[in-house]
Amino acid sequence: MVGCVFQRLVRAGRSVACAALVVGCTQILGCAQAIHNEPVNARLAGAPQQQAAELGVDSRPTLDDTVVAVTFSGGGTRAAAFSYGVLQGFDETRVAYGGRAMSLLDQLDFVSGVSGGSVLAAYYGLRKRAAMADFKQRFLLANGEEALQTDLSFLNLAKGLSGGINDTTGFPRWLDAHLFGGATFKDLNRGGPPEVWINAADIYNRTAFIFADVTFRALCSDLADYPLSLAVAASAAVPVVFAPVVIQNYPGGCPATLPAWVERVRHDDTAPPLIRAYADALERYRAGEIKYVKLLDGGIVDNFGLAGFTISLLAANEPYGPLAPREAVKLRRLLFLVVDSGRSPSGTWAQTVAGPSGVDLINATSDTAMISSAIGSYTSFDTTMEDWRARLVSWRCRLSEAERSRLGAPPGWNCKDVKFFVGRISFDQLGPDRSAALNAVETRLKLPPDQVEMLIGAGRDALKANKVFREFLNAGPRSLPPPQRPRSAPVATAAPAAQEAHAEQEPQ
Repeated sequence: MVGCVFQRLVRAGRSVACAALVVGCTQILGCAQAIHNEPVNARLAGAPQQQAAELGVDSRPTLDDTVVAVTFSGGGTRAAAFSYGVLQGFDETRVAYGGRAMSLLDQLDFVSGVSGGSVLAAYYGLRKRAAMADFKQRFLLANGEEALQTDLSFLNLAKGLSGGINDTTGFPRWLDAHLFGGATFKDLNRGGPPEVWINAADIYNRTAFIFADVTFRALCSDLADYPLSLAVAASAAVPVVFAPVVIQNYPGGCPATLPAWVERVRHDDTAPPLIRAYADALERYRAGEIKYVKLLDGGIVDNFGLAGFTISLLAANEPYGPLAPREAVKLRRLLFLVVDSGRSPSGTWAQTVAGPSGVDLINATSDTAMISSAIGSYTSFDTTMEDWRARLVSWRCRLSEAERSRLGAPPGWNCKDVKFFVGRISFDQLGPDRSAALNAVETRLKLPPDQVEMLIGAGRDALKANKVFREFLNAGPRSLPPPQRPRSAPVATAAPAAQEAHAEQEPQ
């Protein structure tokens, strides 16, 4: 979507005279064309219950001995379709748990999403298994761009230069009509796992903004009543194409306190930059230095959606954190997969002295910033996970017999029996020809049905062929033969009365 819209803008403003006219238009229309992105988050009323301060443990139920987590990268409908195919692959993977066959999809504990990936993450978190039945029709085969202003008028060019062509009157309403039906984070947290994180970018503090209790409490605001549609819109708010989504700060006299790790990290010169930046942002919120938080596409700072998991590990005060002690004793296998829908390098300008220019230059600059940031976050996360496993094993092996018994360690328990499987699923793992076809799909919110089907199938196949995923299955839980896939139903479009249909199907 970024390249497509920028391409139109560049073509529309080819000459210096045209650019000057656009600037003049911006000055003329600056006062008349208000951007409608007023904050809707409410002040926190009353003292919240005492809960764990780390990200991701406030509402998570007790885990079994296996943890499964996935993150969905940005990339518009392309990312959502590829990630949906990965979830289909999970569903088709049957494993033996407690003497009975289960779908691995039902063992999914954590989901994190950025930009296009956040649409699927939020909808799956809201509807759970029921999301697999209608997400393709409601979103993947729908036209998300019908809610956007993309025509090449001077008004839109002026609005883009003034802060953003599209505000919160368009895309969030479309998301509610097709998917969320006015649901809030209170609805998202009902019905058990998975726990879901939606990720945006705080462009003032230059850090990730994670839609989690700890973030909203720093703003003295209530996450429970915040609309999912606005959070997803913030996560997908490409600069210029969208105006920032605004969150209001309510400093002074807040009944919620910041977690202890914020102060500890801010005074630790050796703290990793990621958690240091996040802790500094939380402190600025609480101190009232920032009146309004401005949010744009989460891919700007973290296109893999790994910030929340990394921060939760770095912020933990105990070696077993962010797990509870009983969970840490019980854990044997952890699978963490990053579903990467980013495109590989493309174009012919690298074969000539001249170039890139125009659209290629814009795309190359944007892709370089986002991809290099994502690679860095993945490398950091992989190292953080390795360090956490080492601390966890060391803590388990130091437990006394009495402590092991109290925490529920079974007979014959092996303190070192903890294996982590961290991997990435991407287009380039499917061979050069198939990868080239997938890379050719545009980053938009409207794709042809054949491309949607191609992406879904690619996600399903990429999961099953993934080396890390196969190693996880070979190490347990025991995998079973997959069920036969039903014959595909005719392609249908999302019903225009999707909001009414959603009201009839309450979130599980």
